Amino acid sequence: MGVDLEKLSFTIDGTTILREISASLPTGSVTGLLGPNGAGKSTLLRLVAGIDTADAGTAALDGVSIGSLPRREAARRIALLEQNAAPSVELTVLDVVLLGRIPHRTRLMGSFSGDDDRAIAYDALAAVGAAALADRFWQTLSGGQQQRVQIARAMAQQPSLLLLDEPTNHLDVSAQLSLLGQVRELGVTAIMALHDLNLAAAYCDQILLLDGGALVASGTPTEVLTPEIIGAVYGVDCFILEHPRGGHPVIVYSAAVSAPTA
Repeated sequence: MGVDLEKLSFTIDGTTILREISASLPTGSVTGLLGPNGAGKSTLLRLVAGIDTADAGTAALDGVSIGSLPRREAARRIALLEQNAAPSVELTVLDVVLLGRIPHRTRLMGSFSGDDDRAIAYDALAAVGAAALADRFWQTLSGGQQQRVQIARAMAQQPSLLLLDEPTNHLDVSAQLSLLGQVRELGVTAIMALHDLNLAAAYCDQILLLDGGALVASGTPTEVLTPEIIGAVYGVDCFILEHPRGGHPVIVYSAAVSAPTA
């Protein structure tokens, strides 16, 4: 069980964005979705979330085709945190997290702020270390705090699959490490689009590496993040070291050497 992708393809206006992506991601695993800009990472997340529809192939969650799920059911089971997702009105942190309870409303315009929903929202904030922020206004938070709250909102949906599109963007090093550590501790199946290869190596169980809309490598960080593969996809030279504590690969990039001048 978990997430199964079978030859997913997607085209926009005649341009192929993704080409026959296949992968199996076990329940409870954290997968890093890597690749250069334009590789198709965000599009793949939207296909898995059921927001966009593939031209060919299928995405399944726990053996059920995501495309066959009613929109409300998909929203209950899959939480997608896209880049720059932010409320456009002034809300408290608790109100932002309660937005994650919308798919669980019992009727079209029903309330989602009862005692049960509030308890779930507080639990979600506690899970990401942000319980003390509940009464703060969203606009007063730092970037790292806002990202934590957004993940709490996603967790308030009580999903079985969490999708994160560049969750560490614009965060300092401490906030990045803390945030990804929290994602690992949540215990749900997660797929994260990341740019930082070292963060992916440290916090992901497995890697899907995209380039030009194709899946060019998949496996553990040690299997995928090699000098040969990184060089072919990103066009950079690097060395791979072993982290002294975690044992995971650490990528050390080699600075470009300028040609000597006459």
